[in-house]
Amino acid sequence: MLRHYDEIGLLVPERVDKHTSYRFYSAGQLSLANRIQALRDMGFSLSAIKEITSVYSDSDSLKKYLKIQHSQAKQEAEQAERRLQLLESALGRIGDENFMKHAVTAKEIPERHVASLRGVIPSYADESVLWEKMGDETKGLGMQIANPPLSLAVFHDEGYKESDVDVEIQVSVSGEYIDTENVRFRQIPAVFVASCVVKGSYDQLPGANEAIAIYVEENHYDFDGAMFCIYHVSPGHDANPDSWVTEVCFPVKKKLLP
Repeated sequence: MLRHYDEIGLLVPERVDKHTSYRFYSAGQLSLANRIQALRDMGFSLSAIKEITSVYSDSDSLKKYLKIQHSQAKQEAEQAERRLQLLESALGRIGDENFMKHAVTAKEIPERHVASLRGVIPSYADESVLWEKMGDETKGLGMQIANPPLSLAVFHDEGYKESDVDVEIQVSVSGEYIDTENVRFRQIPAVFVASCVVKGSYDQLPGANEAIAIYVEENHYDFDGAMFCIYHVSPGHDANPDSWVTEVCFPVKKKLLP
């Protein structure tokens, strides 16, 4: 360690025996050695410590370094706390078939420019009517699908409905286009969601919804907007239900604790 400190110019010995290569330090260097150790205990890297020790007598500069490190340490502590919550939740649900089948994670869906069409349809099974209408109205626009090519449906009703459901479909696009009679081109802001990916037929979606509801409760989130499904592989891509890949997303925000 002392050899490395010497090599990087952090703690240079007062002299080095040319025959034995032993390093000799003075008692006066003990305070610097202790300072280096204290900064290491705070989590600073050696390169940062070298910078800090050069301005250690400047209280304003030292305060700046300490505040940055404090912020990083706080963020790491929050991340560690979240990992502990996830592990405790997972341990408590071992043996739960739904938990083993439907893994849930929290993530951000980036900002997107989309073609959007919203309408009330007889039932959820009639969603294809909206997609056909969008296709008919945009076929002459030369519309370019963005990468990643996110196609999704937003369900605006509060809870499940048997009929007359309010659904909005969206597909990410590149470029600017003029709105049609029913299709609107607009920017969708980034959204933080609890997400569960399902491979297979849509009859698995209720199980994914339940898994997300449990995750949201156990990890101290609140629901924060209309849920939506991203169709990574849909019936339009592959007629075989076993090949379908659907990502169920519920916008969430951290619960305000008292």
